[in-house]
Amino acid sequence: MDFLSLLAVVAPVFLIVGAGFGIRRVGWLSAEADASLLRIVVNLLFPCLILDTILGNAAMQQAGNLVLAPAVGFGTTAMGFGAAWLAAPLFGLRDERARRTFAFTTGLCNYGYIPLPLVQKLFDPQTTAVLFLHNVGVETALWTLGLLLISGRSPEHPLRRIFNVPVIAIGIAVALHFAGGRAWLPPWVLSAVHSVGAAAIPMGLILTGATFCEQAQHISLRGAARDSVGACLLRLGVLPLLMLALARWLPGSEQLKHVMIIQAAMPCAVIPVILAKHYGGDPAMALRIILCTSIAGLLTIPWWIQFGMAWVGAR
Repeated sequence: MDFLSLLAVVAPVFLIVGAGFGIRRVGWLSAEADASLLRIVVNLLFPCLILDTILGNAAMQQAGNLVLAPAVGFGTTAMGFGAAWLAAPLFGLRDERARRTFAFTTGLCNYGYIPLPLVQKLFDPQTTAVLFLHNVGVETALWTLGLLLISGRSPEHPLRRIFNVPVIAIGIAVALHFAGGRAWLPPWVLSAVHSVGAAAIPMGLILTGATFCEQAQHISLRGAARDSVGACLLRLGVLPLLMLALARWLPGSEQLKHVMIIQAAMPCAVIPVILAKHYGGDPAMALRIILCTSIAGLLTIPWWIQFGMAWVGAR
């Protein structure tokens, strides 16, 4: 996996995000349509993709994947929050609201729309299934530690937030897998699930681009250097090293190591800008950090994957 080959894998993901940005810019996708399309992606397309990936997947036969993958997702997300919180004063972010927003946004890497197509392209379906299990842990950390961090108080009804439709779909898919669902479910049902699930990633990436376009008009350059540079140094520099070190020495499966390599290379997730606005954070700072790490990620993602595969010793 040389840099240019990996860049060729990463570039289409960003191209689709750019397409979403463009169609919002020219008015083909209205802001009013976002809520409906997002519900379709989250409540229909993603569950179908999850079912199609997990049913009959050999990775589910390894007990370590079922337990260790969510634990790694939770642990690395908690590590990201903690490291960003401790490092924030180094970049002049001592105000409580700014520090909370910086730590929350920088600490949460993109765990869905960008890593999933990369995992699908670079590795086998077993790795995709392990990524879904890993993301259960990320969701748990997000809706418990993350909300505590951004709001400064304990979240209300955290279990209700954790058990969202994709997480429930993962639980159902695992249960159906162990019940032999791939063998006895009608082929026409499996075919329909596969076809619908195939639309999840491109639609999600288009919506991500549209969200960037919608929020870009509200971006503020105040304090841009300190929080943006700090976030890039942490999210695209220090945290990948910590995550890859964990992948190197953790006694996990080959598929889990692949997931950790991809996650280590990721920029910040998109959802913090929404949660920062809702829970009293600084959405302008969150947006700056997300955009800067995402743009820089186009070049850093291939490098970290290449380095990670070599250093971790994954095949």
